Amino acid sequence: MKQIGFLSFGHWSDHPSYRTRTAADTLLQSIDLAVAGEEIGLDGAYFRVHHFARQLASPFPLLAAIGAKTSKIEIGTGVIDMRYENPLYMVEDASAADLISGGRLQLGISRGSPEQVIDGWRHFGYSLEEGESDAEMGRKKALTFLEKLSHKGFAEPNPNPMFPNPEGLLPLEPHSPGLRERIWWGAASNATAIWAAENGMFLQSSTLKFDENGKPFHIQQAEQIRLYKEAWKKAGHQREPRVSVSRSIFALINEQDRYYFGNQGRDSDSFGYIEPETRAVFGKSYAAEPDKLIEELSKDEAIQEADTILLTIPNTLGVDYNFHVLSSILEHVAPALGWR
Repeated sequence: MKQIGFLSFGHWSDHPSYRTRTAADTLLQSIDLAVAGEEIGLDGAYFRVHHFARQLASPFPLLAAIGAKTSKIEIGTGVIDMRYENPLYMVEDASAADLISGGRLQLGISRGSPEQVIDGWRHFGYSLEEGESDAEMGRKKALTFLEKLSHKGFAEPNPNPMFPNPEGLLPLEPHSPGLRERIWWGAASNATAIWAAENGMFLQSSTLKFDENGKPFHIQQAEQIRLYKEAWKKAGHQREPRVSVSRSIFALINEQDRYYFGNQGRDSDSFGYIEPETRAVFGKSYAAEPDKLIEELSKDEAIQEADTILLTIPNTLGVDYNFHVLSSILEHVAPALGWR
């Protein structure tokens, strides 16, 4: 059995072929798709966060809205770029969204990927300490976020407050019990996957990772997941780890599917640079008739190692078509692979 969710980048543009012409279209359709996904038994609704782009950027209002309109589906991000975040304010926002959803938040965070502007986090008021890299800043903020989620007091109370204070140092409010144990780290390397395990975070591994040995993508990703699980066990955490992988998978059921994705499937991975000195391996997209999809996906070692699969969706094609895309996987592919 696998947990199956969708991952939306939340694109919009005033393009004649788009069903998401505005930010409002994308936000409202994201809510509608999560509601529809819950109705067909989908396990998760996840959203990518990008700044300075016509994509989803402020996740907590969206997550809270979905939480208020659903009752079962997991709600998450994949991922929030911690370089842009105030960790304490984020504790308050995340805890409020989690309470509204009844404890269903699965929050993916990370150092972040190359963005639309140069050092965009500087425009948000953040700067590096001497000798610090932006990756180190992102990880440091993540650790602060995790610490403050614990609800341990750290702030000296005002001796003359507006309202009476409890005794001792004050924590952030509201507190959502259990949220600390539902934080995921988006890791592109083996080292950061191990770091995530050591710090008690679940693992999100995307459709790309840093190329560390030249092997096929799914093999490198499976190796990363095994290293993560070993590090988790070594750290002595008293709960089971979770791992998600993202895939672009399209079952070609009708002519519309073939028109959109008939030429999208790739026979092999690709290699390239997402940063000037960092070579990455990109996983292939899967687009084929169900029987061929089942054959191809059964050979994906990383999917076998993961407990959660996030299906990247073409959100610009609208709710109805994406509902069809997800339903097709649940009905025609997942049962044969033992995901359902």
